[in-house]
Amino acid sequence: MSAEGEAIRSNDYRKDTTVKAPSTRPAAVLGLDVGKSSHWACLIDRDGEVLASAPVRNREAELDALFASAPAGTLVVVDQFRNIGSLAVRRARAAGLGVAHLPGLAASRAAGLFAGEAKTDERDAAVIARTALGVPDSLSGVPGRGEALEAARALSSQRDHVVACATRDKNRLRAVLLESCPALEAAVDLSDRRWLELLAGFGGAWGIARSGAEGPRAEAAGEAAAASTAPPPALVEAENRQVRC
Repeated sequence: MSAEGEAIRSNDYRKDTTVKAPSTRPAAVLGLDVGKSSHWACLIDRDGEVLASAPVRNREAELDALFASAPAGTLVVVDQFRNIGSLAVRRARAAGLGVAHLPGLAASRAAGLFAGEAKTDERDAAVIARTALGVPDSLSGVPGRGEALEAARALSSQRDHVVACATRDKNRLRAVLLESCPALEAAVDLSDRRWLELLAGFGGAWGIARSGAEGPRAEAAGEAAAASTAPPPALVEAENRQVRC
């Protein structure tokens, strides 16, 4: 957009993509300060005149109506193109409009160049639109992906979340065991499903020792409990509840 035939390079680390920019200056720029339930939309023409500035719900019908009302050749610029901004990007493309991304750091720096200090959705949308119009080199492309790649990205993101949650939970469980009975914490192998079942069924060292459970893991827990001083009953019960969760 910044020069004839110039390309905008995506900053998407998952896919190094170069998105060809429009060869002419857009007829208008629609800046969207995206939000969870609604966005603020600021539409300006190529001369910088504000044509519209209003909130729009993050719903398909409302976004379609907004994009349909924009002049032909409008460039839609968002500050986030994933998660809360993904629907706006999809509907803008469905309406035949170009889409670009103004990274957060660029938007933050640009905000200081405009009048006013209050951080409001209305002002942020205006900053996005005016920066996109006046400093097109600040924009990044929003790479298009096929359905298979989008599905793979979604599954990869979910896997990252599950792994992070599992790591957090294991660290928390080890912290509970270590505070109460370091000998048991050292004996437990959290990659062993049978250890997890034993802990989930009876709790910590003293919960397992008093359960009458059998097997080498239960014996190891009993030995750990026998070699340690049991906390007061209330703390043992609290430990058992935490471990069983």
